[in-house]
Amino acid sequence: MIDVNIMLAMPSLLEPLYIAFGWLTRFLYNFFGNYGLAIIFLTIIVRGALIPLNIKSQKSMLKMQALSGKQAELQRKYGDDKEKYQQALMDMQRENGAGGLSGCLLPLLQLVFIWPIFRIVSGPLIYLSQVSNDNINSMIELGKGMGDKLIGPTVTATNHIGLVKALAENAQFLNECVKRGFIKMEQIVDLHFLGMDLTLSPAYDPRLYVSDPKTYFPLLIFPVLVLATSILSMRLSTIMKPGYKEEKEAKEREKVNEARKGQSGQDDTTAKTMKLMNWMLPAIMLYTTFTMPAAMGLYWVVGSIMGILTQIIVYYMFTKPYEKKKAEVEAKKEAVFKKSGKLATEGASNGEGSGKGKKNKKH
Repeated sequence: MIDVNIMLAMPSLLEPLYIAFGWLTRFLYNFFGNYGLAIIFLTIIVRGALIPLNIKSQKSMLKMQALSGKQAELQRKYGDDKEKYQQALMDMQRENGAGGLSGCLLPLLQLVFIWPIFRIVSGPLIYLSQVSNDNINSMIELGKGMGDKLIGPTVTATNHIGLVKALAENAQFLNECVKRGFIKMEQIVDLHFLGMDLTLSPAYDPRLYVSDPKTYFPLLIFPVLVLATSILSMRLSTIMKPGYKEEKEAKEREKVNEARKGQSGQDDTTAKTMKLMNWMLPAIMLYTTFTMPAAMGLYWVVGSIMGILTQIIVYYMFTKPYEKKKAEVEAKKEAVFKKSGKLATEGASNGEGSGKGKKNKKH
């Protein structure tokens, strides 16, 4: 059960991240003068910082696979004594530099980093324009006083996309806010990228595409790219993982081997469950792309591309050389096995021939 106190403390715990990400986004925006480029390079910096952890995780995975034989020996040694087996396994992993928290830490950090990114794209007046929370609340109250439709009931100090839209579209409201000192004209930032308003969400209501096609049709590029890149990333993570060819060949052998039909059916159920879980993430990302500002979709697209490039780099730097070395070792073992078998056969033949010779000589 989740502790309510922990949930209430989360904003304060993540506040340093909000400040750091906000400062970096503001720096990038001032440098490029473009909101979209600021989001793109923010994503590159954030995901690039995770590449060493990704590499460490992959190396740990390769070491784990290399220790699979020793792990099987431990299972045979300790049998049903799971406690001793787990302790021996942890000792073996620690001695060989395998395992660790890098595999769990990477997805956790990627998940945690979503919060500050969402805060920034939902609250650009705070993190880009540096408008105080008090002034934002004052503008919200002023806007609500001028009519509920101007601001909207869901606008808050930390999620004020509706306020940004009101400032951009209602000159009277903007002039009143400037006149009262709530915001300065130089604090108004352009949140467009390639002609697209990144504060808007891609619409799933077809009526919006009919009423305002120039605005909403271009935004469809984000959910399309989010879905395409996430599926590609998922596929690459499958075919580039260590031992993929062996797993594929084993599955093909199981299909042919009718004697293992029962076990194969169980494996098929597990595989179907894993496949369903793998498809859930792209589906969730696609859904959230339609419910969040387009800037969040841009972050996910660039992040997925960064992830794909990282997968390719890691594969050619570590996984492929490992698979090649493993294949060479297996080929040497097979050659030694064939040679020893051949020698044994020749020895048996020579022994049989020698016995016949002695028998003939005796006669």
